[in-house]
Amino acid sequence: MFAIRLISGIILLLIALLTVGSGGSLLFVTTITISIIGLFELYRVLKIQANLLGYLGYFTVLAYYGLLWFQKENFMLFLFIGFLMVLMSVYVFTFPKYQLEEVSVSFLGVFYVAVMLSYLYQARAMVDGKYLVWLVFLSSWGSDTCAYCVGTLLGKHKLAPVLSPKKSIEGAIGGVLGAALLGFIYATLFGSYITEMRNPQLACSLSCAIAAIISQVGDLAASAIKRNHQVKDYGKLIPGHGGILDRFDSMLFTAPAIYLAVTFLR
Repeated sequence: MFAIRLISGIILLLIALLTVGSGGSLLFVTTITISIIGLFELYRVLKIQANLLGYLGYFTVLAYYGLLWFQKENFMLFLFIGFLMVLMSVYVFTFPKYQLEEVSVSFLGVFYVAVMLSYLYQARAMVDGKYLVWLVFLSSWGSDTCAYCVGTLLGKHKLAPVLSPKKSIEGAIGGVLGAALLGFIYATLFGSYITEMRNPQLACSLSCAIAAIISQVGDLAASAIKRNHQVKDYGKLIPGHGGILDRFDSMLFTAPAIYLAVTFLR
């Protein structure tokens, strides 16, 4: 099992190096693909992945990314208001076919999966994004690794015993400090290429620390959804890891966190 997980992890890393490193249309298409698959996995938990509520969600994701690609962000509010109106119309005129929770998840899922993940592409498209985008991975996968190591060695106090019995407060602190250290080291190595920051080491360290805190919330949120619906994994697409949401749950939160943190810490 460990070998399969390791091989899958290496393949994911290579894909990330290729797509994120290239940026542009390749990363854009990859982000859309991951968003649609992740949304499908979330919808499948409530069994709306192949009905009208699900199809409306997929269409809205494609429309959102279309507006993002053509830089028509001023129309996004109209898109989401229209999406909500259509969902509520379906809820009313087909009543009692759909439950309110199903309608709510159809709407929430678009934001939770697609909109939040889109900040990976948006971070890459920023000035200095070629370098800053990797903070998303350092604060997500890096903090996960640091939290696991510190938690295994020093963990005594449970962070969220019901949702994730193996996670500890000590591990969570270690993940945040580890992410900050990784951000500092990264900025030390590549800070000279980051032209829009007055103090890259401080900004990258703080950005990774902030994102690492939010990353752990994202991980627990994904666990909470699964436990609410007695689901072990969101899917089996990634051997040894589960589905897209099982692997990218924390990144859904670190991508917008890094984008916003870097924006304000420049």
